[in-house]
Amino acid sequence: MSDNAISSSIARPTRRQFGRAVAGAAAGVIAAPAIVRGRDLNGKLNIAMIGVGGRGAANLHGVASENIVALCDVSEPAIDRAAQKYPQARRERDFRKLFDHAREFDAVVVSTTEHTHAFATLPALQLGKHVYCEKPLTHNVWEARIIREAAAKAKVATQMGTQNHATDNYRRVVELIQAGAIGPVHEVHVWVDRAWGLQSKEAAQRKNDIVYVTDRPKDTMPVPKGLDWDLWLGPAPARPFHELYVPGPKWYRWWDFGNGTMSDLGSHYNDLPFWALRLQVPRTIAASGPPPHPEIAPASMHVTYEYGPRGELPPVKLHWYQGEEKPEPWTTGAIPKKGWESGILFEGSKGMLLAGYGKHLLLPEKDFHDFKRPEPFIPKSLGHYAEWIHACKTGAPTTCNFDYAGWLTEANHLGNVAYRAGKTLEWDPAKLYAPNAPEAEPFLHREYRKGWTLA
Repeated sequence: MSDNAISSSIARPTRRQFGRAVAGAAAGVIAAPAIVRGRDLNGKLNIAMIGVGGRGAANLHGVASENIVALCDVSEPAIDRAAQKYPQARRERDFRKLFDHAREFDAVVVSTTEHTHAFATLPALQLGKHVYCEKPLTHNVWEARIIREAAAKAKVATQMGTQNHATDNYRRVVELIQAGAIGPVHEVHVWVDRAWGLQSKEAAQRKNDIVYVTDRPKDTMPVPKGLDWDLWLGPAPARPFHELYVPGPKWYRWWDFGNGTMSDLGSHYNDLPFWALRLQVPRTIAASGPPPHPEIAPASMHVTYEYGPRGELPPVKLHWYQGEEKPEPWTTGAIPKKGWESGILFEGSKGMLLAGYGKHLLLPEKDFHDFKRPEPFIPKSLGHYAEWIHACKTGAPTTCNFDYAGWLTEANHLGNVAYRAGKTLEWDPAKLYAPNAPEAEPFLHREYRKGWTLA
């Protein structure tokens, strides 16, 4: 990738700009929504939905117990479908205009594409609205920091869309790890079978990837009826419409709009070790894979994070593998393969724990034949959406709030940054840069298209 190709669309903010953005987020906060100031807890939230197609439709169903008072989407057909059930809701195409009517709602659900998450979330936080945002929380490291800081100032109920965090299986795994079932954990392997992104046509067919791309489309296609393409692009660089970008999940392969498999599935799979091992800031991040493409995220990639001690917990390495990449215990048959095409393996001094979305095993199984599990100490979740709604009404905590989700999102994005920079990062979280790798700086933040600002 040439320096010119980078500088034409991406730039890192100065320390002063970063400080201004955080201060601006804090300054915009107003009093908490009315529903926290004394409304009957049996009453319903007034919710504005930003994005109502795709994941937005699923999230709309998830919060259907409340009052849906606004529907916003760049796609008119998507709004039309949602409005069949909520005909009295305000309709908007541009979420920026939605906030002109902020008194009408208590909370916001953000289900837009990744590159506009921060732009829909920040004004909601500044207005003191509760926010549920799809994963990943933001498009880059700098945005994740801005949102995390703004949420801390706003003191509202926040939740990122990591549904598996609410499952009993994840809770039991966290309890086993934190109770010392396999001893201190020194290494974790996380792998996902999905291989969507830049790859050979044969590999794409093998992985059932319906989108095969090798470069940015050079032709222009008609914009589908009812789609506001300029609003869909938002802060991203201007691009002629093409069916290789939309509908989702085609867009997340492109650096302009997403970050590939890492930020998508990393939000779910890295969540478990992040939670169980109390991870937050990696000391170093190294990545390997095919040569980085300036436009398209990789289908296959391997990232290694090194975390230092956390209280009584020892240093740990976390390995991420996607696509064709797999951990050695899996390739050598040291752990089961069938049914574990994706998974998380914790390696401790007393054994191993193999986990997936809905199951887990203590290994070697013979060593744990008579193992007595710890009594559950993590309360059962009310349900992923119910937990957030309850928090909005009562002030109770949520488990995937923006403080936790912000650090998880930063770490996931840093895997891509290390890959694109082609250099191991020695990360300084306070200054938000890697002093040993100036090559990484352009990938931490980017300049936004004219008319779009985040502050």
